[in-house]
Amino acid sequence: MSKRLISSPLQGFTDFRFRNAFHEIFGGIDTYYAPYIRFGGKLEIKNSYKRDLDPENNRVPELIPQVMTAKAEEFLHAAEYVRSLGYTELNWNLGCPYPMACKKGMGSGLIHDAEKIDTILAQVHQESDITVSMKMRMGYYEPTEILDVFPVLEKYPIKSIAIHARLGKQLYKGSVDLDSFKNCLGHTTQPIYYNGDITSVEAYRDRVERFPEVDTFLIGRGLIADPLLPSMIKADSTKFPADSVQKMYEFHNRLFDEYDAFLQGLSHLMSKMHNFWEYYSVGFSNPKKVYKRIKKAKNIIQYKIAVKEIMQEEEAFRSR
Repeated sequence: MSKRLISSPLQGFTDFRFRNAFHEIFGGIDTYYAPYIRFGGKLEIKNSYKRDLDPENNRVPELIPQVMTAKAEEFLHAAEYVRSLGYTELNWNLGCPYPMACKKGMGSGLIHDAEKIDTILAQVHQESDITVSMKMRMGYYEPTEILDVFPVLEKYPIKSIAIHARLGKQLYKGSVDLDSFKNCLGHTTQPIYYNGDITSVEAYRDRVERFPEVDTFLIGRGLIADPLLPSMIKADSTKFPADSVQKMYEFHNRLFDEYDAFLQGLSHLMSKMHNFWEYYSVGFSNPKKVYKRIKKAKNIIQYKIAVKEIMQEEEAFRSR
């Protein structure tokens, strides 16, 4: 059975610029989830979401919009908007672990309220023909919280349930709970996707062996830390291709140029790239040293010199 790979979105990073560059330079991802639409008190789609979902801006094989909300009217408004753009599926984010969202009963903070989830899904399916898929954690406090939600989801034609094998309160800390994820597989007849700590080909192979009935796997932070990972998974290889560093440099330069053209001011650009390297540096042979050098760069000239030297050193390391 052929396995599919989905890019799990990372708010502030995996926008259309990232997705297009990633697909064209690295490939390996079959479907991309867009970062979630969120409303700020008004039923208005922000311009940033409009740019990100505009079909003219996206050149990836498949893009699925996502919404994070605890209100049916917001869900329906997002559904109407994405349908107007030609999308047929909307992913509901019940996986976000950030406390500010969870305290408002959104993201993984809603998983414990199966009755509310039922009410929202009932209204959405009554008033919209949008296909609904789910992105969830196993709970916020306990991994058994999701078990009460499965009977609710069974009432609706949910396309898929992507489960991050952590709790909301963990954020991204600690280990994934593979036993609790395995338990989920026996409590629903709906398709379940796996998400959580696929950061290497070996980790992917382990998950496939543990969960042979799962045919789709999500890669989140690992996509930025090691953008070659999806194509290496598809090639079933643990060896970097000969042009790996060249591609990483090209990817960086593409993103830098696009953010430079879009962002206002050098301070915003430098902040954006520093945040990017917090993840990107993990894929290098000496992550701490790499990130420290990036952080020390106080202007564009210093930054570009640091990046060039980092790439040269990594090329030499991988050529040994």
